[in-house]
Amino acid sequence: MSPIKIDLYSDTVTQPTLEMRHFMSKAPVGDEQKFEDPTVNQLQDKVAELLGKEAGLFLPSGTMCNQIALRIHCCPGDEVLLHRSAHPLSSEAGGLAVLSGATATGLEARRGVFTADQVKAAIRPVSRYAPRTRVISIEQTSNSGGGTPWSLNAIQEIVEVARERDLILHMDGARLFNAVVATQTSAKNFAAPFDTVWVDFSKGLGAPVGAVLAGRRSLIDEAWPWKQRLGGAMRQAGIIAAGGIYALEHHIDRLADDHENAKFLAQGLAKIPGIKLNPDEVETNIVIFEVSQSAAIIAEKFLDRGLRMSLPGPFSLRAVTHLNISRRDVEQALQIVSQCLDDI
Repeated sequence: MSPIKIDLYSDTVTQPTLEMRHFMSKAPVGDEQKFEDPTVNQLQDKVAELLGKEAGLFLPSGTMCNQIALRIHCCPGDEVLLHRSAHPLSSEAGGLAVLSGATATGLEARRGVFTADQVKAAIRPVSRYAPRTRVISIEQTSNSGGGTPWSLNAIQEIVEVARERDLILHMDGARLFNAVVATQTSAKNFAAPFDTVWVDFSKGLGAPVGAVLAGRRSLIDEAWPWKQRLGGAMRQAGIIAAGGIYALEHHIDRLADDHENAKFLAQGLAKIPGIKLNPDEVETNIVIFEVSQSAAIIAEKFLDRGLRMSLPGPFSLRAVTHLNISRRDVEQALQIVSQCLDDI
């Protein structure tokens, strides 16, 4: 296998820039468990302000954000409604069942954005035989939906149903700022109706690790013991929190470059025989396309030439643009794809 030269596997492969590393190296630190780390405190306050929430909690990962938020919202036996491919259902090792004792119902929806009517139909009537529908969770942007951002209108329709039925709202904001840049909607407006929302720093924002969960102060107070139970004590965590601060101050607007590169990639892929996708549906930094033969075999051929992508399905591949991918990288990726498919 050749060395990976163009890594489109995910935006999680981004490397911190030299400027970010320098900023991190100078961060003042203290014991974050005692609220004595000024950099962690600054990041938590900064995210809470950006999202219009009372408080934030710095955590090692977005997965931990999801699991803690859903745990404080649910009692054992409760039900969470979310898309069938949503991260808590597909990629968190059954944590919802293990940690919350809750059940998840996955809704079918093209491009990952379900409707208010689907939610209405899924909410269970009160019955001693059925779980209590308790939480609606959305993923912004939808990963398996090809990076599709939820619009503010689509969210508001869901919110109206939730309020009518006294349901809790949670946002998995792993790529929230991609949605902000793509739709020109503020993070605060997106987050406003949600009881809990979190943002990730280790994807398109380019920091090495971490996420912040935000919500009402009373909910964040409930989240703290769960951080402790799950082993989230990080002590002098300001070094990594500084990466998040730098990302928020320098890397949000540049997400537009990733979106443009993804659109350029999609337009080029659509012209290659044997590939099926609609480039007009690419709105952020994720490109999912179908192939007519085994995606695993094709991905291996790409890898032999230094190009890495992921495999969301037996006949589909996913490419994600990010901070470390240039337009020239995209052009070279298109050449590799075309050459490999010609050889098959």
